[in-house]
Amino acid sequence: MDELRRQAVAGAPQRESGLVVCESLVRIFQTEDVEVQALQGLDLTVAEGEMIAVVGASGSGKSTLLGILSGQDVPTAGGAEVAGHDLLAMNRRERLGYRRRTVGFVLQQTSRNLLPYLSAAENVMLPMTYTGIKRSRRRARADELLGLLSIGHCRDRTPDTLSGGEQQRVAIAVANANEPRVLFADEPTGQLDTATSDEVFAALRRANEELGVTVVVVTHDALVSEQVQRTVGIRDGRTSTEVLRRVATGEDGVEMHTAEEYAVLDGSGRLQLPGEFTERLHLRKRVRLVLESDHVGVWPGETARRARADAQDAAGSPERRTREGGR
Repeated sequence: MDELRRQAVAGAPQRESGLVVCESLVRIFQTEDVEVQALQGLDLTVAEGEMIAVVGASGSGKSTLLGILSGQDVPTAGGAEVAGHDLLAMNRRERLGYRRRTVGFVLQQTSRNLLPYLSAAENVMLPMTYTGIKRSRRRARADELLGLLSIGHCRDRTPDTLSGGEQQRVAIAVANANEPRVLFADEPTGQLDTATSDEVFAALRRANEELGVTVVVVTHDALVSEQVQRTVGIRDGRTSTEVLRRVATGEDGVEMHTAEEYAVLDGSGRLQLPGEFTERLHLRKRVRLVLESDHVGVWPGETARRARADAQDAAGSPERRTREGGR
């Protein structure tokens, strides 16, 4: 029996390693007559110390994913771990401790981040009262975080006297009050202009680099991808693409910024082609695959080729327009 168990473990697929790991994550919402599968086998891995963006349109599943990772919801199937916490196995008390100590949150609506009758420093100190930190340490920690995020001058001011950008930076300080392992930011710049958004992202990067907190930004805004080194795209309840950004120095000493987009391959070998690709080549139902020495070619199937030809005929190909113009 021990030998059989050893062989089964050896033959099982290796679990991804990371601070945040989601494997084949499924979430189904059901009412009396309707069943909606918000997540359809989503995979995601975030390494400790990363700052990434999860980008998706409305209905893609990103909000459902955030609800699970924040400990507010439980998946229907699959696996999800954050900093060693199994999000499917936690009881109510463990879930409360997880939300107070392991993760921090910054929401889009500033009114949900800060209490209006407390000063900025008091807002930052409040989460520390739930974890038993001494009052003297709470004050010092609040001053430290506000200074780090360049809003020390807001210490004694209430939220209604702060700009939107200042409010969000105070919210970032609040989210880091109990030294979380992961900070989740839900559309943190959705109500801000471009210049103020840049300030908020600079504050998130500072927290990431100087406090060591892993940052996951969830947004519908694809432009946010320019603020992080890795962007994970979600479509139809699955991770579909990743964009990796790098900075390299050329021979002339000039820094070059590059961005490469990758399709995400799941554990079963499935991937989602970008919508732009499928539309342009009229890829439908079946495609033809060709295995080359160093890559796989994807070609339109017969049905797609006919559809593309019909579309070109309807629009009038250049050759057809030339012939008709010469008559």
